[in-house]
Amino acid sequence: MGNLNETTHINSQTLAEGEPLHPVICPVEAYISEDYVKLERDRLWRKVWLRAGRVEEIPEVGNYITYDILDDSILIVRSGPETINAFYNVCTHRGRRLVDTPPGQMNAQGKTMDFTCGFHGWNFNLTGQCTYVLAKEEWAGTLTDERTRLGEVKVDTWGGWIWINLDPNCEPLRDYLEPAASMLDPFQLENMRYKWRKWVVFDCNWKVALEAFDETYHIMATHPEFMAFGAHRGWAKAQGKHSNIGYDAAKGEEENQGKLRLAAGKDARVATAKMQQFIKETVNAVTTDTLIKAANRLVEDLPADTPPDQVLKYWHESAKKIDAERGVFWPEVDSAHVAKSGTAWQIFPNAQIGHSVNNALCYTARPFGYDPNKCYFEVSALELFPEGEEPKAQWQRGEPTAEDFGPVIYQDFSNMAAVQAGMRNGGYRGNIPNPKAEGAVISLHRNLAKYMGTGAPEPIK
Repeated sequence: MGNLNETTHINSQTLAEGEPLHPVICPVEAYISEDYVKLERDRLWRKVWLRAGRVEEIPEVGNYITYDILDDSILIVRSGPETINAFYNVCTHRGRRLVDTPPGQMNAQGKTMDFTCGFHGWNFNLTGQCTYVLAKEEWAGTLTDERTRLGEVKVDTWGGWIWINLDPNCEPLRDYLEPAASMLDPFQLENMRYKWRKWVVFDCNWKVALEAFDETYHIMATHPEFMAFGAHRGWAKAQGKHSNIGYDAAKGEEENQGKLRLAAGKDARVATAKMQQFIKETVNAVTTDTLIKAANRLVEDLPADTPPDQVLKYWHESAKKIDAERGVFWPEVDSAHVAKSGTAWQIFPNAQIGHSVNNALCYTARPFGYDPNKCYFEVSALELFPEGEEPKAQWQRGEPTAEDFGPVIYQDFSNMAAVQAGMRNGGYRGNIPNPKAEGAVISLHRNLAKYMGTGAPEPIK
């Protein structure tokens, strides 16, 4: 184990895009060490770009949301029709938070033209300038704008999300996100809207929570019911700071490893319709009513001997046409690009985007205070909707149950707390991820170690 009390400098060297991964052991300290989680605040969370919300959450001037990460609370506000600002959510007078999170809510949200501190009434406008101080003259002219204005936080947008970075010297968001940004741009994620979004406080480290969804290796054991629709064997590739995952596909059928997959079976028409309905009932994401409608017509529209690749093509084209008729337009994405992009991208350090041309399933995880054994875990389903028909989905707090998250995600939850408990076992020697299928886990820890100065995966000799 490295010395967690040593200072560290971020090494910009990262895994090359698609670099092969080799068998390693990931030390357990990143999951269970109290010293490690305390140092994450300064070495990690205050140095990286964080996905803090969606642009459509603050559509009008004065709309705001908050985002909390350990000790830091950030106020994100639309200050102009085309301008978003982010500030530390703290009055510059005596340190009171300007906006409190309502009890039981994940964050605060609202609309105002200014922010007033509840302690002494200092007032701040949407650009962070302090506009009112009671008895200001009693400071003898020392309360300059620079001294009283709110502390600014770097903010930018990509993919329809608002991203923040607490490091004033950080690299631009676009540079940070590459190559994920260029690979995902064609999917036009900015046009999607929340279908639903839920959060939960869970009994595991934030890394355990994310890693449960960062690979397909667990499907056979955790979700055996999905094996009826295909082998679901997969791959993972390091992509700089990030990584992506996907399913294995037969030669010539590479596009079929994407999110909108054809089900395996004697009759691809029947199997695909069954799989889509099953996903709808158990996940309520990763598919849409249009995809299900088009899949249910396959048996009626196509002969039984239709080759699988033609079934896939017809299904996609039919669903795309149905959507267009109701005002939903899929982006045009080359099939080779779909295959290369895989099924999901892990955005370092704590986000995942499970993308497709008409919907997405996304996860984020954050520490729950300085307890290494707890985290906030967030799940959101996005979809393309006709303009003006988008659901007004708000964050809902759930429990880690099948009733709140569906039986499939609940199966993942059933592992997460048990993994955290197992890692605290004195006899546990560290993770040994599958280099092909669980490479995203290896990539995460390789990059974490560059920020944290400790915990680098160790080659198995």
